[in-house]
Amino acid sequence: MSIWLTGLIAGLAFAIVTVAIMLPLKFEDKRAALAASFISRLTIGFIIVVLDLPLAGWLSGFLLGLILSLPQAIVTRSYGPILGNGAVGGAIIGLVVHH
Repeated sequence: MSIWLTGLIAGLAFAIVTVAIMLPLKFEDKRAALAASFISRLTIGFIIVVLDLPLAGWLSGFLLGLILSLPQAIVTRSYGPILGNGAVGGAIIGLVVHH
């Protein structure tokens, strides 16, 4: 399987899990919040797989998930859940794909 397809699958899986977690929550504009989260997590999963950093896979995923989640956390002022989801999800993707 190509790295591009693997990245797309990892990103889609991460995005779907994150959106499923968010479904019961209340938002002012729920459709926009779910769409933004989906795109953000899809991008994070894809980049973790495609980018080959000289670090352990889990660490690379953790750092990329954390850094790429930071803008969304700043805008929403919801640091813990967004950064935690990005960092943990990124570490899992990095561990699974780059083991």
